[in-house]
Amino acid sequence: MLKIHGIAKSRAFRCIWAAEEAGLAYEVIPVGFGPELKANVAAVNPNGKIPALQDGELTLFESLAINLHIAGKRGAPLMPAGDDGSRVLQWTLWAATEMEPAIMQWAYNTYIRPADQRDPGQAKAGAEAAAQRLLVLEGHLARGPVLVGTGFTIADLNLASVLYGAWLNGFDFGPYPRVKAWLDACLTRPAALAARKQREG
Repeated sequence: MLKIHGIAKSRAFRCIWAAEEAGLAYEVIPVGFGPELKANVAAVNPNGKIPALQDGELTLFESLAINLHIAGKRGAPLMPAGDDGSRVLQWTLWAATEMEPAIMQWAYNTYIRPADQRDPGQAKAGAEAAAQRLLVLEGHLARGPVLVGTGFTIADLNLASVLYGAWLNGFDFGPYPRVKAWLDACLTRPAALAARKQREG
């Protein structure tokens, strides 16, 4: 059984969704953000962060790497082989390096931090940086309704999970209708709804 260390109201949400999507048995080991975090998670993540995964003798950190592992256990179509497998890696890394920093700059200064700690200028800069990436994604989705191949893969899950908070908290996806339709489809899949129920409760 997979053991996911974290809570659904963290990036562990991504891993819970991946386990649901893969149909693999899992247990959430609840570790929150309080002062106990580093002590409780150090054995599975020396960075002192959540999530972390234990799968038998294997221990992993980094949520998107965990998801690639989960998808690899399930195999195709969630984790395709060959060139499409390489494209999955491409979009997963793009989610982490291109999209997430920009969208999180907006998020921290829009709804995550207390109101008196938000910087509207930083929120605007994050939204503008995210917009550049969303244009890339909008153009790519002109080829079809998913990121890779013809069906839903872990690439879709990984990128949609990075955008989930923005989708839920009022980011304007109106200028990007293909992105909006793709996000709506990803985040209303049965496995996504099961994970969201744990997070949104």
